[in-house]
Amino acid sequence: MTRQAALPISVRQLTKRYGSLTVLDAIDLDVRSGEFLTLLGPSGSGKTTLLMMLAGFVRPDCGIIRFGDADVVRLEPHKRDVGMVFQNYALFPHMDVAANIAFPLKLRGVGKAETAERVEQALELVKLGGYGARRVDQLSGGQRQRIALARAIVFEPRILLMDEPLSALDKQLREHMQIELRQLHERLGMTTVYVTHDQREALTMSDRIAVIDHGRIQQLDAPHVIYDRPAGRFVAEFIGESTFVTVDVTEDDCRFGDVSLILGETPARLGQHELMIRPERLSILDGKQSPDINVLPATVRASIYQGDSILVQTLLADGTAVSVRASASVKPPAAGEPIRLGLRAADTYLLPDGAGRA
Repeated sequence: MTRQAALPISVRQLTKRYGSLTVLDAIDLDVRSGEFLTLLGPSGSGKTTLLMMLAGFVRPDCGIIRFGDADVVRLEPHKRDVGMVFQNYALFPHMDVAANIAFPLKLRGVGKAETAERVEQALELVKLGGYGARRVDQLSGGQRQRIALARAIVFEPRILLMDEPLSALDKQLREHMQIELRQLHERLGMTTVYVTHDQREALTMSDRIAVIDHGRIQQLDAPHVIYDRPAGRFVAEFIGESTFVTVDVTEDDCRFGDVSLILGETPARLGQHELMIRPERLSILDGKQSPDINVLPATVRASIYQGDSILVQTLLADGTAVSVRASASVKPPAAGEPIRLGLRAADTYLLPDGAGRA
């Protein structure tokens, strides 16, 4: 299969209501040509509705959808020329593997010889060469997922849409397929929009992530920005483990109780802010520390062995429960033991103004 010229996607003021329920609330979104963009959010956030609108299966109440320069909002699904991978794969049980993959080519009037060649190419691409004569019920879940993907790309669409295609797979296979899908995207170059509620999946696969909640995009950014610099409380809580404490910022200082903190970034206004603390950003201090480390006194509640690490549960001076991950090779501190937690100034991040609670 050849690398196709990908199309950008542009969405403006896309809105969908069901009675009094607003599922999508005037969303604006630009997907760059050839990028892998993930729509991430909890159940009911609107992410799948947005994907179904791009595919043409759901009609918006208002708004514009453009693929390149073409307005497709009134175009039927089969005329949008997009590849689609559904959550349940949607394979035809009465057809063998080759016939399933060939179906989009048959609809487009492609000849038998070319169809056979392209089906085999698609099978090779998803690492199932020679499986054409198999029945669908003879395939494992992972193999069915690959066949659904082969069917979606066999006609070389310039846009590929995927609705939680890995959700039915076990953890090990799902993680393996995440890497394979990412590598396949890099090879084919299709503009890809991917829906998931799995934060780790989104961080692993995406060029950018659009975090959606209550029909609105809360943040659209690269994975490392979403994780390290969330735009609000919802994003910070939804992606990764986080604890939040209130700090007071004055002209000369930032304080958490009696502790003075060095900030990585100075906020625009004075007053109270929420400090985000992630377990992997903390360390247990022993002896002297560098001047760019903030020190938080704490008391150990419990140390839990987790194989590659130890999760140390602690209480800060104000009673806030905070966990820190320590190396499994380190002797775990005992319950009741006072310790000092270190947080680098670069990781001392205050949520932006207007960051609401989830």
